[in-house]
Amino acid sequence: QLQASGGGLVQAGGSLRLSCAASGGTFSSHNMGWFRQALGKEREFVAAISRGGGVTRSADSVKGRFTISRDNAKMTAYLQMNSLKPEDTSVYYCAAGPALNGVPSTSSMAYEYWGQGTLVTVSS
Repeated sequence: QLQASGGGLVQAGGSLRLSCAASGGTFSSHNMGWFRQALGKEREFVAAISRGGGVTRSADSVKGRFTISRDNAKMTAYLQMNSLKPEDTSVYYCAAGPALNGVPSTSSMAYEYWGQGTLVTVSS
């Protein structure tokens, strides 16, 4: 089970840190990903991290602004979001998927467990 938290209302240029706490299962054997879905749009990839934390990937739209990380001892993944823009407004979802190789997938199809989503609203 995954529980996402940390969303809220922030002004453009501000920062938020999302958390995704896992319970049950073997957190450290799963790659973790963050996806987002804006109103009326399809879900899109944001960032992903390998099970050991050594490999990360991020969407071009968030490169240099968002950082994904994880703490396997705390069974928690994070998404640090800086320099937020109004177009970052979305519901953000965390997801866990099997680590088949060393590279976490950018496809939502590769993730089998999903959190409930947390809303991030960035005002201009």
